[in-house]
Amino acid sequence: MTDRPRADPVERLKAFWNERYAKAGEEFVYGTEPNAFLAASAGRLPRGGRVLCLADGEGRNSVWLAKQGFRVSAIDVADEGVAKARALAAREGVALDASVADVTRFDFGSARYDAIVSIFLHLPAKARRAMHRRAIAGLAPGGVFVYEAYGPEQLRYGTGGPPEPELLHPLDDVLADFEGCAIGHAFAGVRTVLEGRGHRGDGFVVQVIVQK
Repeated sequence: MTDRPRADPVERLKAFWNERYAKAGEEFVYGTEPNAFLAASAGRLPRGGRVLCLADGEGRNSVWLAKQGFRVSAIDVADEGVAKARALAAREGVALDASVADVTRFDFGSARYDAIVSIFLHLPAKARRAMHRRAIAGLAPGGVFVYEAYGPEQLRYGTGGPPEPELLHPLDDVLADFEGCAIGHAFAGVRTVLEGRGHRGDGFVVQVIVQK
């Protein structure tokens, strides 16, 4: 009996998110308002700078940043998400460079961005560390990285995020990814997250802001 080849994990992830966004139809799974932590932190980003939003799904964060006057690019693994992000940008009358890409293989370049935003992007530890190091290389001097994701304790809350514990990382592990950067904010604890029907209620989050 011949073993079937295992599906590429990126392709499985792409299929999962494409199905979720497509099933929602015109609804935005996580709403159209920006992540509250990002909105509160936007004053730390270089005004009018080049911002890259990672795994931005249906575009709520990237479109909001574009409305604040930033020059924004967004990537996501799901074609359906990128299509909805482009439609949202058109509806709001802002320019957005949105493209389909896998964050674990994305070329951040060198000193290309003034800020990079990672909101509720959950990767295995090895992939997370490697991606963060490449992202820091992609920041211009003085550039800012903004991160919020669910932490390990989120499994007790069940209000959003992945069910796999290996995708939920503690604050110290995340901070270690940014060795050599100035830490502007570091927090792990509970906050209320109300974002569409995808995130509803109190959740345990990890937040980091660093500057290159």
